Amino acid sequence: MQPDPADSAVRPGEETTLRPGAIGFLDALVIGLASTSPAYTLAAIIGALVALSGVHAPGILLASFVPMVLIAGAFAALNRVDPDCGTTFSWVTRAMGPWAGWIGGWAIAMTGVLIIGSLANVGVVFTLRTLDLDSLAENTAVVTVLTVGLVLLMTWICVLGTELSAHVQNALILAQTAALLVFAAVAIHRGATGDSQLGGLDPGWDWLNPFGAGGAALTGGLLLGVFAYWGWESAVNLTEETRDSTSTSGRAAIVSTIVLLVTYVGVAIAVLAFAGTDYLADNADEEEAILALFSTEVLGGWDWVVLLAVATAAVASTQTTILPASRTGLSMARRHALPRRFGHISPRHRTPDVSTWWVGVIASIWFVVVSLVSENALFDSITALSLLIAFYYALTGIACAVYHRRQLTRSVSAFLLIGVGPLVGAGLLIWLLVLSIRDLADPENSYTGQAWLGVGPPLVIGVGIFLVGLVVMFAWRARDGRFWQERPGIAGDRIVVDEDLR
Repeated sequence: MQPDPADSAVRPGEETTLRPGAIGFLDALVIGLASTSPAYTLAAIIGALVALSGVHAPGILLASFVPMVLIAGAFAALNRVDPDCGTTFSWVTRAMGPWAGWIGGWAIAMTGVLIIGSLANVGVVFTLRTLDLDSLAENTAVVTVLTVGLVLLMTWICVLGTELSAHVQNALILAQTAALLVFAAVAIHRGATGDSQLGGLDPGWDWLNPFGAGGAALTGGLLLGVFAYWGWESAVNLTEETRDSTSTSGRAAIVSTIVLLVTYVGVAIAVLAFAGTDYLADNADEEEAILALFSTEVLGGWDWVVLLAVATAAVASTQTTILPASRTGLSMARRHALPRRFGHISPRHRTPDVSTWWVGVIASIWFVVVSLVSENALFDSITALSLLIAFYYALTGIACAVYHRRQLTRSVSAFLLIGVGPLVGAGLLIWLLVLSIRDLADPENSYTGQAWLGVGPPLVIGVGIFLVGLVVMFAWRARDGRFWQERPGIAGDRIVVDEDLR
């Protein structure tokens, strides 16, 4: 019997690396979908989105897909020439230099720190509600302890191996998707047959018009949409552990955005057909709980199905959100952009154990500290995500066009797919970033409702994270300047032909 080439242990004298070929296309696709947490995301945004745009909520979700799929194309093109688990960090460094690359890597890592604890918190609360343990779900101390425990458990699973992570995700995404499909099918059926007490509406093609509710609604809705689609790139962060790494991860990223589009638009149409706009808008301030309230109306005693979907979505996303931050830390350490210790790979499990544990522990500390300030402060920290997400996605789109600039005139497909497309996506995200800064400067647009340093708390948190990143960057450069000796490169030697861009 031949030995397994993917044996987890590294023999003495061999270099410890991530395990190549650990997952395939379907595993990468599932991880990309799980990172976005579709059920949790829909629960979190659907009320606010309907309050902004009414029946045009499906159209807003359709419009939000455009910059996401264009940036996903940029990820795929850059991964083709540089399949590095650091993704944005590595690519922006090669295209635009170490300063931009470092801050791009910092933004990716910090998105995980901001959201991991909140995802675990939702997973804990909805699991308790699914089990009819509502009294425990309302006990802050119990929920906090269980949340930190869940984060550390998911961190441990990430350390144990990418295959185990993928198997866990396969089970969780199956339960989540099945629950959402049941929910949507019942909602559409009851809405179409008039069996709804909430004022259902007849679907129309105008629901897909994102401009129908006006420019202000489109702007606010797109900001929610960026958050809704964020996370699909986790598949690309596992590129060094994926079979056929130069193409598989990029395809998984693009396909995941398409699957998300169908899911989001389909569920949005379903809830509008069943309940109309008033019920959702009136309960928009319920955040994640709105889908739980709505599921009772749709499924009656079977509402636990949707509760389970949100719970599994949040738990799955807790795990997969750890992966990009830990792989980015590994990539940065390998190139001397962070202390060497962050680049340690477990000889037994072939995973970046040190950076993974750092992500889990820091995320847990952030969650506990911000929760002690107030629950609203925790929600404001999540709102600050829009700044970081729009920033590093836009940076990646620009890097794609800059890196391939000598190849853009080789063919029409190259010009459109690795030039115009990524730049258009980046431009849309920069526009949203500017609008986010403008809106978040007003304390009235925050959950806390109070000014921090004269502006809204989410803006203070977002800008503060960037400033801390600059301090860390300059401090590390003063100690070890090797990374800053790198010079930008150009994809001039390798010809990207039309087949490569498909």
